[in-house]
Amino acid sequence: MTSRRKRNLILLAKWACYFLILLIAATLQSLPGFLSIFGVRPLFILPVCLAVAIYEGEYPGALLAVAGGFLWDWTASRVGGLMALGLMAICFAAAVVVELYLRVNTVNFILVNAACCLLVTGMDFMFYYLMPGYSGAMERYLTTVLPMVIYTAVLSPLAMMAVRRVAGHFVPEQ
Repeated sequence: MTSRRKRNLILLAKWACYFLILLIAATLQSLPGFLSIFGVRPLFILPVCLAVAIYEGEYPGALLAVAGGFLWDWTASRVGGLMALGLMAICFAAAVVVELYLRVNTVNFILVNAACCLLVTGMDFMFYYLMPGYSGAMERYLTTVLPMVIYTAVLSPLAMMAVRRVAGHFVPEQ
């Protein structure tokens, strides 16, 4: 039987590791030209937030997604809040769907990540390109946004493995 203090320290260490993974993901996402293929770069913050939401539950995952969304807005030099709200809602919904209908495995995580990435990038595209009325917006969607979704989905198991390792390592004793 572990003491309350030891359980709290384990919990604090686990969430510090999650936040460190999120900071590394934000750094990799904001590095210019990192893993760029034909001008398309993957997203790293979204898969980390989704993995935490799936492994820890909808409410803790949604809270980390808010932090990830603000971090994404800050590193992208945008007004803070839109990505935080979007990630919070999407991570909450994805965690509920996975808990109720899917098993946690790599293939399901890739599919859920692709669907969520399509929603997040579609929302971003709509507010920043389509609504202002830029010319060639649909060409940009087909040549940049959709390949980004595929690229992010392919690399998403890396985030899942990192979060799974942290979740499995910091389990309080009974």
